[in-house]
Amino acid sequence: MIKNDTALVERLAKPSSQAGSLDDLPADVREDFPLASLREAFPALQQKNEQGGALVYFDSAASALKPREVIDTVADFYATDYANVHRSAHRLAERATERYEGAREAVRRHLGAGEVHEIVFTRNATEAINLVANSWGDLLARDCMRSPKLAVSMMEHHSNLVPWQRLAARCDAELLVIPINDVGEIDMEAYEQILKTNDVALVALAHISNVLGTKNPIAELVACAHRHDALVLVDGSQAVPHTSVDVKALDADFYVFTGHKVFAPSGIGVLYGKEKLLEAMPPWQYGGEMVERVSFQQASWNKLPWKFEAGTPPIAQAVGLDAALTFVRRIGVPAIEAYEQRLGTSMRQRLQKIEGLTLLGEARLRAPIFSFALDGLNAFDLAALLDKQGFCCRAGHHCAEPLVRHYGLSGCLRVALAFYNSEQECEAFVEALAKARAMLA
Repeated sequence: MIKNDTALVERLAKPSSQAGSLDDLPADVREDFPLASLREAFPALQQKNEQGGALVYFDSAASALKPREVIDTVADFYATDYANVHRSAHRLAERATERYEGAREAVRRHLGAGEVHEIVFTRNATEAINLVANSWGDLLARDCMRSPKLAVSMMEHHSNLVPWQRLAARCDAELLVIPINDVGEIDMEAYEQILKTNDVALVALAHISNVLGTKNPIAELVACAHRHDALVLVDGSQAVPHTSVDVKALDADFYVFTGHKVFAPSGIGVLYGKEKLLEAMPPWQYGGEMVERVSFQQASWNKLPWKFEAGTPPIAQAVGLDAALTFVRRIGVPAIEAYEQRLGTSMRQRLQKIEGLTLLGEARLRAPIFSFALDGLNAFDLAALLDKQGFCCRAGHHCAEPLVRHYGLSGCLRVALAFYNSEQECEAFVEALAKARAMLA
């Protein structure tokens, strides 16, 4: 049973390093977790379902719930400190600028980046990837001495696939697909062979698959790409909520994530890029803060990171992201990861016992994200019946249609857990799934 232990809450509330092994945690922290206290922090979880029972949110891979601390921070910012940033001289603008740039520093610390100007704010991870595909893509398109290729893994979200399709078409380049093995992991031999036998300019990889839950060995994949003179962009949208990220240790050239999956407001995303790459890249969008000087004939660009932040940026959303990362760090990423690993293992074991259930992906290293098909039943029908019982799940191809079709499916049901979910919810879900299955039989 998980206890609401005040002393444990205080211990977990102490700032924790992003790095470090889960084994470094004290035994009682590894085996316990202040779940009741943390659940109380999320207003959405206090709702009831149609039958009067507790609402169960299993859709965190799509978007995570928001703690009261984040909601109140954003509301207070709008009420007391909101103004446009950087150029106005009045006190509200100064306070808004301080909080906006303070959020950038918070992201730098959370990702382990070296310089704060390597952090660019966008609207979401999709926009961050499109920024690189268009801006760095301009440099690729101008390099008439090369006929390079681009590579993506089979497990990519559409946001880390379609921009590279468009860039490949623009540059008359080939887009190569890195295969996965039977358990849903990147085929490392095939990956290295692709890099050895092709002039690959950039590899786009998910840190964690939003369908399979597979946690890819990013440091190893990046090192292999660099040996063959390829850059790597990592989509960390599913990783940042679940695991520690150190972009310097990973040596990723670009790393992106989105705020709404890490308990922050929607409308804020992050691009980390190595300074030398960002310096060489031209702006992608034009106007507002990204300019230095403008005449009717020409314009010059602001310095990093602002040359990539055209127009009024997502100010309040950045402040909310700062609050969300503070919330996560106060719990401690290693403690979150340890708890989610136990919870995910329990859910996987429960799902594997269900007759007729096909689980997509059985990777050894994984996040608590599970996609499955059940006896050929329609995933949308299952999701609708589960919703009637108070379970919020997602059905479809999860913006990874080529991957889902690789498994011979047009859609599947996905259960995505977070640290506010419980063992009791997992047990109740399996019972609800049996009821839904019986109703559709």
